[in-house]
Amino acid sequence: MNSSNSPFYPAAVRLCLLLLCCWLATPSATAGVRVRDLAMVAGARDNQLVGYGLVVGLAGDGDKDPVYSKQTVANMLQRYGITVPPATISSKNVGVVMVTADIPAFVKNGARLDVQVASMGDAKSLQGGVLLQTPLLGADNRIYAVAQGPLSVGGFSAGQGGGGGATVTKNHPTVATIIGGALVEKEIPATIVHDQALELLLREPSFTSAARMAAAINQTYPDTAEAIDATSVKVQLPPPAVARPVDFIARLEAIELEPDTPARIIINERTGTIVATSRIKIQNCAISQGSLTISIASTMQVSQPSAFSNRGETVVTPQTSTDVSENKARLINLPEMPTVEKVASALNALGVTPRDMMAIFQAMKQAGALQAELIAR
Repeated sequence: MNSSNSPFYPAAVRLCLLLLCCWLATPSATAGVRVRDLAMVAGARDNQLVGYGLVVGLAGDGDKDPVYSKQTVANMLQRYGITVPPATISSKNVGVVMVTADIPAFVKNGARLDVQVASMGDAKSLQGGVLLQTPLLGADNRIYAVAQGPLSVGGFSAGQGGGGGATVTKNHPTVATIIGGALVEKEIPATIVHDQALELLLREPSFTSAARMAAAINQTYPDTAEAIDATSVKVQLPPPAVARPVDFIARLEAIELEPDTPARIIINERTGTIVATSRIKIQNCAISQGSLTISIASTMQVSQPSAFSNRGETVVTPQTSTDVSENKARLINLPEMPTVEKVASALNALGVTPRDMMAIFQAMKQAGALQAELIAR
């Protein structure tokens, strides 16, 4: 039977069109930020590991025979039944290094970790080196992982001893990494549920964000979340989730909300970087920007007597010239603006440089016109 011949076909089409129009007319909800991107579960934290080891095979770029390098090599050889006086050892192909790594929570035995290796002595480069087995210790002085393997430097140093002593260096050849270079030997215990409740820790403390997070969680799981302070949100596990907390945390981290964004300007004068959020407001004020340049040049001139003169002598006299130039400054009125885009447009109209813009923001803050937190790095 052809569906187009059915008496219900026109009505079904009209219903579908009506639902489609209603869906298109409904404004789309603004996508928020997931809880997992704003906060972490208390107890599920990383831990730092550190170790002291040896890198071999440096082809003459190793340590220049410091006492601790020789002693470390002698101690290593003694582990294999070879006793050698440290004073007779050369460490030119060996480098003493510090090895660091971060071990996440719940990592089991046999898992791999990335490690960073940094020269501790005066080695020129770690290129081509191999890290010998190095225990990695935690803050409690216990071994949690063991690192070993070839180094990946990502840079080089060449040209030592060349003509004129020229050298070429790229990146930092005394720092290297080993991807998956450490094996976990011991798991660090972690507890995330206490008295059938867990705690969420905001990465950016904010009373507003904490309150919004608790409200968003309560919409999905009523009367379970409470904002303790600007950093902590306590969540009580519902009775069905007590036996399966991992599934509950997974659903909890998927909840979305709109976090609070503070009005903040961060300026770094060393790099000329300016970062501003969109909530910045500026009260009515006027800005004038100009530059004054003073150039002082000193030249030496020779003064000598005229030809066929019986008296006088040649002397050198200094002459100084001073030039003062000042660019024309304009006074621009800035009405109250709600967005940082308009603020940037007004400042760009002055033709200011990033360094001048930093001075303008600081002057605005001192004048009380800039309603934002100003952070100088």
